[in-house]
Formats: sequence, C-alpha cells, structure tokens
Amino acid sequence: MATLFGRKWTRQDLLTHIGDISQVGGIRRVVLDDGPERGVRAADVRTGSGFNFTVLLDRGMDIGPAEYQGIPLAWVSPTGPAAPAFYDPRGIGWLRSFHGGLLTTCGLTQTGVPNVDRGEELGLHGRISHTPARQVNHQGQWEGDEYTLCLEGQMREVSVFGHDLRLTRRITGTLGQPTLTINDRVENTGYEPAPHMILYHCNMGFPLLSPTSRLMVPSATVEPRDEIAAQGLALHTTFEEPTPHYAEQCFFHRFEPDPTGHVTVQLVNPELGLALQLRFRHQELPEMVQWKQVGQGTYVLGLEPANCRVEGRSAARERGTLVELAPGETRDYSLEMTVLAGEAGGS
Repeated sequence: MATLFGRKWTRQDLLTHIGDISQVGGIRRVVLDDGPERGVRAADVRTGSGFNFTVLLDRGMDIGPAEYQGIPLAWVSPTGPAAPAFYDPRGIGWLRSFHGGLLTTCGLTQTGVPNVDRGEELGLHGRISHTPARQVNHQGQWEGDEYTLCLEGQMREVSVFGHDLRLTRRITGTLGQPTLTINDRVENTGYEPAPHMILYHCNMGFPLLSPTSRLMVPSATVEPRDEIAAQGLALHTTFEEPTPHYAEQCFFHRFEPDPTGHVTVQLVNPELGLALQLRFRHQELPEMVQWKQVGQGTYVLGLEPANCRVEGRSAARERGTLVELAPGETRDYSLEMTVLAGEAGGS
C-alpha cells in the first residue's frame, strides 16, 4: 500500500479521494527553455513521499536536481544541464558542462583523467552523459495496492569504424516511498571487442552536506589517490566549511559485501535528521571513488560506485583491470538511492 500523508492507502481508498493520480505523484515530461540548457528534454518525478527529482533525458538520463520535503539533496553546478551540443570532448572540456546533480553517468568506454589509448585521444569521463536518450517512454501503473513510476530509454555510444555500445536505462520509483532505483544494461552491439568503463558520479550538496555530516562507509580498505589526498585521509569521512582554494581529495574504497552481496553507503546529517543512502551490488561495481571537494561554490561530496578507477582507460589497460565486452556481451548494473528521515537519518 502507498504511504501518504501519515497513513497507508489501498488503491481503491486513494482513488476515491482524487481526480487523477497526478494530484499526489507521477511523472511529467518537460523541455527546458533558457540559456545553454534550452531544448533539453527532462522528466520531473514526484514520488508523493516528499522525494522529487528531475531526469535529464537528453543528458544520458542522468538525475539532475533532487529534494526531500523541500530540502535540496544534490549539488548543482554553475554550468547547469547544458544541451549536448555544448559538450567539449577535449582534455578536461567535460567540466564545461558537468551539471552535477544527483547522478552524472561516466563512461561507457572511458572514465577518469584524459589519456591516449592505442592512439585514441580520450577526454575526461567519456561521452555518455552528453548522449540524448531515444525510445523514451514513461508510465505509472498499479500493481495491486502499489503504484509504480517508471522511465525507460536507450543511449548509444557509437562511431563508424569504432566501438558500438548501447545503454538501456530503467529508472523506477514507488508512490509513497523516498527511493529511486536505476537498472542499466550495457550491450556491445558491435562486431569487435569493446572496452567498457562505467562510473556512477553521485553528487551530494548543501544542506545535506555540511560540517555536521558524516560519511558512513563499510570500507575494507581506503587508498588516497595522491599526496594531497593522503594528507586528508584521517578526515575523509568528515567535512569542513566551504574552504578557499581547497584542493580536491579523492579516495579509492574497496569493500567486503554484506551477506546479500550488496554494499550500503550513507551520507548522514544528524542536524537535519536526514541521510542519503546508496546501495549497489559489489560484483557489478567493485570500486567506489570518493570525491571530497569542500571549496567555495564547489561544495560537494561525490560518491562514485564503478567498475574501474578514475585513472583513465590506458592506465586500466596497463594494469590489466580494463573490462572488455565481446560482441553481443551484456553487463547489468543496479543502483538504489533512498532518503532516510527521522531516527534512520540521524543514526
């Protein structure tokens, strides 16, 4: 049953009180219409629980702004969700249109720093976040006394004489529950083996992120990326006030999964009584990169489950950790995001 307004509702009871389900929740397709984001298709999702978020259909079906009962959860960058035409693939040009948001997807054949792999010049974090979805559909439907919200679409990372990978993404939620689930399938639809790297760049921001917040992470090991991060290793689960000239710190987490094979990570803000929880399958996403950036304006915690690190494709190939998909091979990924409130959020 749907939990709304402090009580549980059967389908029949709820429908007698409303004219249309959109009165309490649902999905609305929109088109953004100002500045660099003009023309970007999006979908606003209201779960009825107070958890609302925007899916950017022309930006790889990433998740843009998100809130819980009016409280922002995600960091939103000054670039905004610029249209794909503004993508700069050279070097770190990706940063000119990095919208932040609750999720920016990185991949599908490259994540991490710019590099050259077998003669191919690769920019920061790959192309998939700037790829518009096709065959997009959305629906809401009753399954007994539960109402399910669903968005689905496909993105294709392809070039003539190059790799051909297809990402099918399904984003679901349930009326009355502060949770979204992303289910992805990546398929090599080409005729040659293809490198495959994917990273889910989840970006938590103010006021969820504050000096009172704590990162709860069941790490078996934590490795700083460089000397700057090594200096902050002891404080990697805590956060300062916005700091002038702050140099980003990145940490590589490895886990022992729980008995179900999952990893659960939380950013907890006891002052707000809120937490944002990520849950993912360890076998699919064995790495997690933590991006701690508490600078002025760029005040964000990135939690980034991945099948790789962020040193780029050529480094992964040299290390022998680069995933390659054979023609017709598929990989499935699942990521669940849940807002925990009250006692759960303050634990």
